[in-house]
Amino acid sequence: MEDIVSKEILKVENVGMRFNLMEKKVDNFKEYVIKFIKNELRYQEFWALKDVSFTVNKGDRLGILGLNGAGKSTLLKIIAGVLKASEGNLTVKGKIVPLLELGAGFDRQYTGVENIYLYGAVLGYPKELIKEKFNEIVEFSELGDFIHVPVKNYSSGMKARLGFSIATVMEPEILILDEVLSVGDAKFRKKSEKRILEMFDKGITVLFVSHSIEQVRRICNRAIILDKGTLVADGPVEEICKLYEEKFIGAEKASSKPKKKKKKKKKPATEENATNTEAKTDTAAEDKDKIVTKNETEEEK
Repeated sequence: MEDIVSKEILKVENVGMRFNLMEKKVDNFKEYVIKFIKNELRYQEFWALKDVSFTVNKGDRLGILGLNGAGKSTLLKIIAGVLKASEGNLTVKGKIVPLLELGAGFDRQYTGVENIYLYGAVLGYPKELIKEKFNEIVEFSELGDFIHVPVKNYSSGMKARLGFSIATVMEPEILILDEVLSVGDAKFRKKSEKRILEMFDKGITVLFVSHSIEQVRRICNRAIILDKGTLVADGPVEEICKLYEEKFIGAEKASSKPKKKKKKKKKPATEENATNTEAKTDTAAEDKDKIVTKNETEEEK
């Protein structure tokens, strides 16, 4: 028992996250204060997560699966310390490096060089470490001379590459990945995945969110499924991925199939339609007779 507990690096116990959604839109602070004084503010509770419990051992690579809105990113933000859970307990042993929204801490007016130090400080890296790893960060990001250009001139891919290079320069005990292996072009994606796999070989614990089943199978050894904020499955990666494909992806594809258009049936000929057709035929015949008679009269003249 002691051996099992010593291996635990993360424990999530009955965690829930509640958001208060305002029923009526409030456009400004003045309106909010007035409604607050009059006790006219009405909220609707929304539970993004409810009663989620699981443990992660040292060296585990846990894949978190779920459709959009299942609560995957909310769970990672709670573990990373970005959000505080409304209920439940969370125990973390070791340093966490979250790769949630790459480049979210950048200052648009600063150059790439200045943002390396800024983003590194946000992640808790010592200044000496950043100085030591500076050239490695720039080389891995493949930005070249653009590293001296303000970040406001970067594309989203360039910002993500720089953010990834800074965040992965240090080896943490727990690494949190939220769809970050899809950044940049195909070449950089392979490069970033290779770096992550190298970190895995050193026994780093990983929490990985992705909509790519193949990536989860390739990277993880265990997986869980979230559905509408609740934990519905936990087990070996192959077993869970198969269950997810059958019950969630298959159901989603079935519901998104376009409905076949019904062919319009030809209306059967009615008595009225038949009468109209006969009347048109008679009129055409009379007009033809008139033309023939007119021609004969002209010939006689």
